[in-house]
Order: sequence, then C-alpha cells, then structure tokens
Amino acid sequence: MSTLTLPRPGQGIWPGLFDAPRSPLRARIAESLFRNAVGTLPVTVQLPDGRTWGAGGPVMRLIRPAEFFHRLGADAKIGFGEAYMVGDWVSDELADVLAAFAARLSTLIPPGLQRLRRIAERRQNEVNDVAGSRQNIHRHYDLSNELFATFLDETMTYSSALFENQDLDLRTAQLRKIDGVLDYAGVRAGSRVLEIGTGWGALAIRAAERGATVTSLTISAEQRKLALDRVRDAGFHDRVTVELRDYREEHGQYDAVVSVEMVEAVGAEYWPAYFSVLDRVLAPGGRVGLQAITMPHDRMIASKASYTWIHKYIFPGGLIPSVRSIEESVRDHTRLRIVETRSFGHDYAETLRRWRETFLTRWDEVRELGFDDTFRRMWEFYLAYSEAGFRVGYLGVQQFGMAERLGH
Repeated sequence: MSTLTLPRPGQGIWPGLFDAPRSPLRARIAESLFRNAVGTLPVTVQLPDGRTWGAGGPVMRLIRPAEFFHRLGADAKIGFGEAYMVGDWVSDELADVLAAFAARLSTLIPPGLQRLRRIAERRQNEVNDVAGSRQNIHRHYDLSNELFATFLDETMTYSSALFENQDLDLRTAQLRKIDGVLDYAGVRAGSRVLEIGTGWGALAIRAAERGATVTSLTISAEQRKLALDRVRDAGFHDRVTVELRDYREEHGQYDAVVSVEMVEAVGAEYWPAYFSVLDRVLAPGGRVGLQAITMPHDRMIASKASYTWIHKYIFPGGLIPSVRSIEESVRDHTRLRIVETRSFGHDYAETLRRWRETFLTRWDEVRELGFDDTFRRMWEFYLAYSEAGFRVGYLGVQQFGMAERLGH
C-alpha cells in the first residue's frame, strides 16, 4: 500500500473516507443482515423516520442509513467503524452499544455467509520484518507525545492497569501492574534488566528504583526522546539506557527480561523469533515477565489473516495472540516454562473507560495539537471498541512469569 493512501490522522488526511462506496445489491444485503442481527440484540437502533429496531437498550442512531449500509456492504469489518468516523451513525452510549455487538460477534452473521465472507474479505498485508515493524509502530506511537499525555496518567503508561478495587486512582493501579511484571521477572537490586518495548519509560524507571540497571528497546523515535527526558528527570540516567533498536538486534545477557503489551505488534510469523530472543538473552537462572492482550484461540485462528478497522486506522500489522499460542511458543522456541499467571481483563475495560473519558473531557487540548473532529471520532471509537471487547470477554489481558525448565 502506498504511503500516499495511508490514513495520516495527525495531518488531517483521510484518503477516500468521506466517499461512501456504492453497491446497491451489497447495501440491501447488509441492511437485511443488520436488521436481523439486531432484532434480538439488547440495543435500540433509531432510524431518521422514527422507526426503531432491536430488543431495547443503549441507543444507536442512524443519521445516514443509506451510506451506513453501503459501507457495511462493501466491508463490514472496516465500514462499521468508518461510518462512525464520518457521522453516519452516532451514540451517546458508545461503549454500551459496542459491548452488545461484541458479546454476540461470532453469531451475528449466519455460518454460511461467514464462510463466503472469509473468501471475499480483504487480507492483512502489513509485514513485521525490521523495516515493516518500524513503519507500523511509527503510524501509531509517533502520532504525538502530547496527544498521549492528554489522556494517560502521569506515569504515561499505555497498557492495562491492575486495580485492587475500582476506587484506586489510575497512577497507583498502573504502578501495581508494573510491579506485578517486575515481580514475575524477579527484578531486584543489582538485576540486569532488558525491556522490550519502552513506552515512555515508566517500567524502566520503576525497575531502576529497585536498584536494577535497565536496557530498554524501542523502535519509536518519539517515545525514546520523551522516555530519555523522563529517565533523566527521575535521576536514573546512570541506570537506564534507552536504545532505538529492534528486539531481533539485541545480543546482550540479562538476569531479567520484561515486555508489556508488545507481543501483539509482533505478528504470528515472527512469534518464534520474538520468544527465541527472550530465551537467548536470558542469563542462567534468569526470569521473564510478560504482559499480553489475549483472545480466545478459536477466534484468533478465525481472524488472524483479516484486515480490520483496527489494522487500517490504529495498529497496522498487529495480531492479538491467544493464551494457547503463547504457551505453545514458549514450549517450542525456548528453554523456559510458564510458572505464574494472572488474568485481569475487566481491569483493562476500566482503564480504557478512564482513558476515553479523559480524552473527551480534554478534547479542546487535543484539537489545539492539530487533530481534527474525524480523529476525535476515530479515537473515541477505538477506545470504546476496545473497552467493549474486554467487558464481554472477547479480549483478555494476562501476565506471565517464566523461568528455566527443570533440567536446563
């Protein structure tokens, strides 16, 4: 795909977005399928003429039904989100509406039509070799450090928090999550730590506070720049090194390896390489702490080649693994075994709810950074869509502690 045709949200460039595709036959089929699907769904779909569909619940208002169904008919996995971006449909209860759809995602389309759709639908074509990974990461994480700062807590942590209870403030819950990963990896004073995926430096700083020395790898130039500033401001520039380097290019030896929600960007083709690196750089007796978004194995298999709205607009090249795929990768490509796990998907739903609420509250600040209203609807949809997935269990999040297998 040419870079000229890629969405560039920070520049107000949305190639072809506002021109709904036209296919009367597909649109009629999409309308029939949609109406049948929402018939028993706990939502209320309001049409401009006053009619309503659905079994009752949070309200989804169709503003331009014709355009909405043309988009669905062209490509439902992309068109539904694009229709929200351009205002073909709206909702004041977006996450609730999306949760209703997410809970029944695997049964909304009849099985026979699902098989036909899989033959016809677009396939993911982003690659995650070293060059491709840099381009994919650049499109999301290099949007603007200031953008992320508007809705993240002061630790600038862009992954699920771990709440003890819902009254906990987000900063404290994020530090609990980080401590959980560091504990699984056995990080303590004197530990040599490798972090794969720097973010904006919160985990590296927390490890340095324990007395560890940290080498942190990122392929986002913007993240590295701010992470270095934050490390320096925290007084740990002598303990933390942040390198602009792909994980495959790392050849050091470490007592602990940690990686938080980075494996989702690796791609199934490169999972063997990723897990082999964890194994190769780990010193004898070392441990790994990993946090990953997960999805049920059967759904991962069914969707692994699909090109979706999330790929087009948010995370190009990504694939969320299943717990089983992680277990098999560890078994087949490392000398490690999984010795501890914890699951906290509902905490991610709460994390995303807080991010979305803060993002919308502070939208005026985001607008001043140069982002337009289409970007606002895109980002709101992304956060609500993700929250809905975690709410209903379509998505999960896990921490894994790994150690050497007995006999190695």
